[in-house]
Amino acid sequence: MTLRYHTALSPEEQLAFGMATPQPLAMADKVRFAELDVLRHVNNKAYMTWFETLRVAYGDLYTLGLYPKGEPQPRVVIRSGEVRYVEEMLMGEDYVTTAGVTAFRNTSYTMHQELWSGGRLRATFDCVIVTLYPDGSGRYPLPEPVRAHFQNHDGAVAH
Repeated sequence: MTLRYHTALSPEEQLAFGMATPQPLAMADKVRFAELDVLRHVNNKAYMTWFETLRVAYGDLYTLGLYPKGEPQPRVVIRSGEVRYVEEMLMGEDYVTTAGVTAFRNTSYTMHQELWSGGRLRATFDCVIVTLYPDGSGRYPLPEPVRAHFQNHDGAVAH
């Protein structure tokens, strides 16, 4: 399989890479030397950067364009998060990072992310994301098109 980097992977490509089930968004890349620590395995900070890169891509691709035209874009912040490191990664390994929304409320949503390499789950990140008005003055409600996307595309549950 030829792995396409920095491009949303199809469900078929995700399965061919060895992932258990296709996710709403998945993109591939390769471990770089700058991401290693002194023990020559991937530094924990790199995992968080990979997860953040895909979370931002998810928003750019799927949600920010669904906010009403002429309305300000929300400030999107992580309220809480939990990372789970499963297995180390090494220089040159191809990997796929995923993102999908699992649940949402009026002004927040929960995102689950995974990191796969060599047909094995290497790390996960679960976080609660809150949308605020651009000036930070309060919570910004999720518009109906965003809520519908979470349900119809990701299979997220409304709470």
